[in-house]
Amino acid sequence: MKLFQFFILTLLIWSSSMMTVQAQRMEKAPKSIESLDVIEHLESELPLELAFQDSSGEQVKLGDYFQKDRPVILSLNYSNCPMLCSLQLTALVRGLKELEWSAGQQYEFLSVSIDPKETYQRANLTKQKYFKEYNRAGTANGWHFLCGKQAAITKLAEAMGVQYKYVEERQEYAHPAVLLVCTPDGKISRYLYGVNFPEQTLKLALVEASEGKIGTTIDRFLLFCFHYDADSGRYAPTARNIMKIGGFATVFILTVVLIPYWRGRKGRQVIESTASQTMETTEGS
Repeated sequence: MKLFQFFILTLLIWSSSMMTVQAQRMEKAPKSIESLDVIEHLESELPLELAFQDSSGEQVKLGDYFQKDRPVILSLNYSNCPMLCSLQLTALVRGLKELEWSAGQQYEFLSVSIDPKETYQRANLTKQKYFKEYNRAGTANGWHFLCGKQAAITKLAEAMGVQYKYVEERQEYAHPAVLLVCTPDGKISRYLYGVNFPEQTLKLALVEASEGKIGTTIDRFLLFCFHYDADSGRYAPTARNIMKIGGFATVFILTVVLIPYWRGRKGRQVIESTASQTMETTEGS
């Protein structure tokens, strides 16, 4: 009956997701980023050879974070961002705290500053701020905040398909709120937009990027039933796959119920036939 329970669980998640999709679609982007765009490069390889500086001052390469056989959540931010980065990262931490998986164990988080003037000391302060919000012991090695030179930042942003610009009159960067979920070998698997990252969306994106290497059978089952809807920024039910599961579950349940019935009926018929033959034999004697 586990398959039937999966089916019921899928329907419940479907109904709850439909209630949130409309609210998500009503969100409007700030005017400062309306002219910016994200050009998705799904399945494209990131330039892993790019050099950056980590929050401890060490020279690193982007590829250093894609050698641990687990997916990577990648984001472009900067520490002096007046609002959007804080909203995005706070929402991400909130969603990640709901996951039973931990940074540095089942996935890595990597934020690269788009401000070439940002120092590693400033990046470290930002890392400590959000790691404190995450508040999960033993996971500091899963949080990475990098800074670097303009050439490396530009090349990475172009590979990610994320546009941004420096607004001179406000002396700040305008950029879209988007996360990339990448495969362990450095390919772009999924784009997640906005400043709201529900636990279910993060989980399915990580399962998808890991190609099933993390997550339970139920997680992989749900990924089969859901696809990512870029308009809503969430994983939405796939009607065709749910119908397949529903049809299979129906056949399975009917089989489980009817086979014992047919066997019982056939058994009763055999017993009745045997009894009838016995009575006829007795009467003939």
